[in-house]
Amino acid sequence: MAFRSIHHLTRLSACLVATALALWAQPSEATKRLQERNKMFEPAVIQVAENVYTAIGYQVSANSMIVGDDGVIIVDPGQMPSAAREVRAAFEEISSLPVRAIVYTHGHGDHTNGAPAFFEPGKGIEVWARDNYGSEQALVRSKGLGPGLRASNSQGFDLPLEQRMGIGIAIPPDRRPQGNMMQDGLRRPGAPAASPRPAQVRPTHKFSEQRKSLEIAGVRLELVAAPGETQDQLYVWLPDQRVVFAGDNFYQSWPNVYPLRGTARRSLRDWIASIDKMVQQDPLHVVGGHTTPMLNDAKTVLANYRDAMQWVLDRTLDGLSKQMTPDELVEYARLPERFAELDYLGDYYGTVEGTIRDLYAQDLGWFDGDALSLHRESPRKQSERLADLAGGVDALVAKARELMDSDDPLGAAQLLRHAIRLRPEDSAAKLMMADALAIVGERTFNGPVRNYTLSTSNRYRKQAQEQQ
Repeated sequence: MAFRSIHHLTRLSACLVATALALWAQPSEATKRLQERNKMFEPAVIQVAENVYTAIGYQVSANSMIVGDDGVIIVDPGQMPSAAREVRAAFEEISSLPVRAIVYTHGHGDHTNGAPAFFEPGKGIEVWARDNYGSEQALVRSKGLGPGLRASNSQGFDLPLEQRMGIGIAIPPDRRPQGNMMQDGLRRPGAPAASPRPAQVRPTHKFSEQRKSLEIAGVRLELVAAPGETQDQLYVWLPDQRVVFAGDNFYQSWPNVYPLRGTARRSLRDWIASIDKMVQQDPLHVVGGHTTPMLNDAKTVLANYRDAMQWVLDRTLDGLSKQMTPDELVEYARLPERFAELDYLGDYYGTVEGTIRDLYAQDLGWFDGDALSLHRESPRKQSERLADLAGGVDALVAKARELMDSDDPLGAAQLLRHAIRLRPEDSAAKLMMADALAIVGERTFNGPVRNYTLSTSNRYRKQAQEQQ
């Protein structure tokens, strides 16, 4: 059954918008769980050990202070100098001792750009990192890659406030109205504006060995090479307090082994080995790169994190030996209940599915073993075949409408993709696609997938409005 007119379809799309808005007013279980997660990011300074404190909620990353005899050590000063100054003020309510050292767990800007708030030139402050500091960014630049490679954004930077949602690495509620998030550019009302290009504080001290033992301000600590989320990653170990600062090798989420934005490839094997190093230290407390510290049971937490990743790796390799396709592996290598029930292994930021698919791609390449994948027709030809089977483009759109009415927005979007490919001037179909993806996105738990889906929905809506 075809639509009677474009006008009819436009009116229908308006109804679908109302339906989508109603869904946002009555959030899905995925949204409710993410909203509950956001409560973690109320600004607070958490005492981890007798002389160790971690600030959560002031910035996108966790920022820590170790208090020594005659000074303090800062681990990961954060993303923005303006917000980092608030962290410093909060820390100075605990200790007014001068900063003696800063440690970067890795080169990502959300962990390093806040350094000017703590670093004072000429004061002899040591800034520590590994000798391959910044290697990920250098690799991306060497390939000629950069931001904007994909039209939609997985971090939510391009989403309006009412659609942004915390993903386990988030700006806290008082920095994002209505419980929303963005990893940079947000500030408290009345706070100084942050520079989009903060001054860089480069490392003054680097180490090339696997483990570097130091004593700073009377504090014994070890910096340990720990490739994982980045190749320049390290963790900080305080043997006397049994505290491990894991950087972005641990946060309360399944690890983001494959970031949707692309960037450099990440090795699950390296990640597992680095977490195992931490487990072998017999830690009591673990401070992750973004979420709240996990106290008193760090060894168990990290062991579960390591073992869950090892399960996925082993299971994927076993499936490969059985010549399974990526789609089959996603089901075959899913987490067993003993891991799936742990909230800190939930798909808040990374996904088990994304990890499995990337493992396949890294180990076997793009070919999925299906002979027809070696003879792919063009996307337009595939759409033409489907339209012919359905009885034309109008029939595809009509079936999409039926699927929307039966609460199958993903099915509708699958059909509308083909219709739009064949009839790109069809603004009404694009509006329906926007509505379908808005619903799919709102029901999606994983933050980057959710953000990317909603961003794509918004692009379709904008295109449709411009065409009308």
